[in-house]
Amino acid sequence: MIDKDLLKETVLEAIKGTGVFLVDITVSADNDIVVEVDSQDGVDLDMCATITKKIEEKFDRDKEDYSLEVGSAGVTAPFKVVAQYDKNLGKEAEVLTNDGRKLHGVLTGVDGDTSSFTIEVPTKVKEPGAKRPSIQQVPMHLKMDEIKYIKHHFKF
Repeated sequence: MIDKDLLKETVLEAIKGTGVFLVDITVSADNDIVVEVDSQDGVDLDMCATITKKIEEKFDRDKEDYSLEVGSAGVTAPFKVVAQYDKNLGKEAEVLTNDGRKLHGVLTGVDGDTSSFTIEVPTKVKEPGAKRPSIQQVPMHLKMDEIKYIKHHFKF
């Protein structure tokens, strides 16, 4: 069985000082390894190859039969780590709440530990004396235990 702690150490060593951050590592019962990384500027193929090489140096395929996939976190995948929130500050985000509401707005803040975040959502607001409501950006502060996911939102 693959030592997940040693695997994480190896990946962190490979990305040290590069601006790349670790998003997730999964190891299945069949030793299928998936490493997800990201950075403020995205991740290129050379970085994935560097990480792959470091892992293959530490984990001998003759001793541990494993498959290995190293790639960037998908742009449509939910955020998992603080650095992904930081990367997406000021950008459009999609949130699915536990009660089934889907919110689209701009991610404007995140607590350092990602226990909560703020998203500005366009909302109809009727000002006193106005005939019609206007659309205003209303900040919503949500806790992580109130949502199913938050991810980057693309407008087409």
